[in-house]
Amino acid sequence: MNNLLGTVIRFVVSALVLMLVGWLLPGIRVAGFTGALAAALVIAILGFVVEALLGKNISPRSRGIVGFVTAAVVIYLAQFIIPNLLSVSILGAILAALVIGLIDAFVPTELR
Repeated sequence: MNNLLGTVIRFVVSALVLMLVGWLLPGIRVAGFTGALAAALVIAILGFVVEALLGKNISPRSRGIVGFVTAAVVIYLAQFIIPNLLSVSILGAILAALVIGLIDAFVPTELR
């Protein structure tokens, strides 16, 4: 049950971060909290698939340039899965990956 609560909290925090990023940065539009939750879910699934295919070192948590680029690509690709809920330009995806990476650096994943 505790693991389920942690997962729910992580998705809610991720959705709030996406809403904040969409509000602050050019090139990214999120359709409300429902759109942000859907985007967080799609981004998490795409990230899981990328890690499964390419290994855990590709993850943004590795904080390398490859992880950063992977995060930007995942955010950019998510818009094609949920086009009515998320719209991202290439610059928007790069900026979103940067902001999300900075937040991840200060808020460890285990606490979200």
